[in-house]
Amino acid sequence: MSAGFQAVQWNAAKIRYDAILLGLVALYIGGFIAVAAALSPPADVAGWIDLRLKAFGSCAFLMLSAVLAIGPLARLNPRFLPLLYNRRHLGVATFLVALAHAGFMVEWYILESDIANLAGELTSWADYLNFPAGFPFKTLGLIALLCMLVMAATSHDYWLAFLTPPLWKAIHMGIYLGYGAAALHIALGAMQSNRHPLIPILLFALFGAVTLLHILAARKAAAQDAGDAAQDGWLQVGAAGDIPDGRARIVAPAGGERIAVFRDGNIVAAVSNLCAHQNGPVGEGRVVDGCITCPWHGYEYRVEDGCAPPPFTEKLATYRLRLRDGWLEVQTTPLPPGTPASLMLP
Repeated sequence: MSAGFQAVQWNAAKIRYDAILLGLVALYIGGFIAVAAALSPPADVAGWIDLRLKAFGSCAFLMLSAVLAIGPLARLNPRFLPLLYNRRHLGVATFLVALAHAGFMVEWYILESDIANLAGELTSWADYLNFPAGFPFKTLGLIALLCMLVMAATSHDYWLAFLTPPLWKAIHMGIYLGYGAAALHIALGAMQSNRHPLIPILLFALFGAVTLLHILAARKAAAQDAGDAAQDGWLQVGAAGDIPDGRARIVAPAGGERIAVFRDGNIVAAVSNLCAHQNGPVGEGRVVDGCITCPWHGYEYRVEDGCAPPPFTEKLATYRLRLRDGWLEVQTTPLPPGTPASLMLP
């Protein structure tokens, strides 16, 4: 978790996740090559390399689209939260597939004894002004690959602590630059050399779906942030029994920060919705063995006081709760992080 920086501790869920991920990647790439080769058998070694280029390139774009879709999907529907737990694994795997795609491109140029022409394409400065027809689309692919390299190289918690969460998160927002560069790489590359209508259909469908999901998730977040009016500093949450056991209801005072109100059996507790690790949405997680578990990376906080269990030291701000005329209310002024503030229901 948070004390020290150890190798990933595998468990059954992580093993299943990675096994399914690797299986789907192998199935897609193998199926792509088999079907494409059956429809149009490559004439030589260069043709087989080109086929691998297309298989790995399209797979990397599909995986990158999935990486960016998981976040908004989890916000829109908690059923997708399990995918969020190991999103880092998917991101690193995406970089490796994209790296293989780039490797096959270099292999093709070496086979054709044309590696000097590749360097010439990337450094033909006049062509960069000839958009879109003459623009060196391989540069866009290189930009996307470099963005994914930065994401993969800094995915470990060591870099999160070293860079601090705000800077780390700002750097990782660069994945959107990489996604845009990858989409343009395909549009100016594959779509120019292959006029089959399926390519632009799939490209725009994926890019449009990811964009739409982010818009819908942003609208939902904006609705939550609009908040409700508090009376004398207290905000109504609702009936305590309406909060699913082990889950939370997220509320927000008008113009204030979101508050996650959890129920663990007959105990309710209110904490900041921002995880101390990476500002993840704690309220979208669940209570496991008496600890609130963040859905992003599994950071845990005790229900009764918002403190991470020993030997970890992270703390969440807590909020006072009360029952008034049968309704659960939360005080909108936060208490110092780690202050006991849970409420026992009658």
